[in-house]
Amino acid sequence: MFDLTGMTALVTGASGGIGSSIARSLASRGARLALSGSNGAKLRAFREELNDDFGHDHVEITCNLSKTEDVEHLVPATIDTLGKLDILVNNAGITRDNLAMRMKDEEWDEVIKVNLEAAFRLMRAAARPMMKARFGRMINITSVVGATGNPGQMNYAAAKAGLVGMSKSLAQELATRGITVNCVAPGFIRTAMTDELPDAQKDALNARIPMGRMGEGEDIGAAVAYLASKEASYVTGQTLHVNGGMAMMS
Repeated sequence: MFDLTGMTALVTGASGGIGSSIARSLASRGARLALSGSNGAKLRAFREELNDDFGHDHVEITCNLSKTEDVEHLVPATIDTLGKLDILVNNAGITRDNLAMRMKDEEWDEVIKVNLEAAFRLMRAAARPMMKARFGRMINITSVVGATGNPGQMNYAAAKAGLVGMSKSLAQELATRGITVNCVAPGFIRTAMTDELPDAQKDALNARIPMGRMGEGEDIGAAVAYLASKEASYVTGQTLHVNGGMAMMS
C-alpha cells in the first residue's frame, strides 16, 4: 500500500524536522527524491543518509526560497536531474512572530514570500510538466494555526491559510489532468526545537491535545505518503488535519 516505486519527488525544507520525516517516508516507499533547502552542508549529509538507508540515488538542490531566481530554477533543476517530477511537497517555512501592532513590514513580507509566494511559484512551475504527463501530486504543508489563528502569528497564519485557498483553486484547475492538490495541516509536532522547551511548557501544550501528547514527524510523513500515492487519486482540494484532536475540523 502507498507504493511510490518509480516516482520522483521534490521536497522543500527537506533537512528540517518535519521535512526530513516526509523525505524518509517517501524514500522508504520507493520514490527518488530531490531534496531542497538553504543549508547545503546539512542537505548533503541528509542526502547521503537517505542513500545509505534506502538507495535510489537521491539528489540535493540548494535553494533559498526568499530569492525569486532560486525558486524559479528549482523545478527545472529537479526535472533536469531526476528526468521528471511526479510529487511536489511544499514543506519549507519560516516564522517571524510578533504581535500585530509591533509587526514590522519586513516580518510580514519575509513570511509571505517564503511560506506562500514560493509555494505558488513552485506549483505554477510544476503544473505544466505534470499536465503533460497527465499525472501529479502537489502537497502543501500548512498548519493548524492556518485554521484557528494564533496570537503573535498573524503573518504565519495568513500564509498557511493562503496555502489552503491556493490549493483548492489549483485543484479545480488541474483535476481533469490527473493531478491532485492537497494540504496536510500539522498540529504540535515533536521536533528538536520542541524538545528544548521546559517541561512545564510541554505539559501545557499537551494539555491542549485530547491525545495528551505531541505528534511525531512520522505522522506527517505518513499523511504525505498517502496523498502522494495512487490510492489517493480521488482526493483533491482537501486538507488533512494531523493534530491529535487539538482542533477538529469539519
